[in-house]
Amino acid sequence: MSHADRRQRIHELVLALISQQSELDLLDGDHTGSLAAAQGNPAGWLERNRRVVQRYQALVRSAVTLDALVDQEVGEPAPTGKL
Repeated sequence: MSHADRRQRIHELVLALISQQSELDLLDGDHTGSLAAAQGNPAGWLERNRRVVQRYQALVRSAVTLDALVDQEVGEPAPTGKL
């Protein structure tokens, strides 16, 4: 399987995992308009965005793991490089 094919399959897995989420937050783009900043807590804005990014990272790691498990089941060698 080519690198492009593997990347496409992981992309599709991520989208499938996202579609299974009941609610998925988006990053706050501008801290000046956020509730945390309005309450005098810009650190809260940063913390919220950090948690949102971590949730997306967990979805990507899950997709990569599922992809590797599929490859293992069908007997393809596990990839050694980064995406």
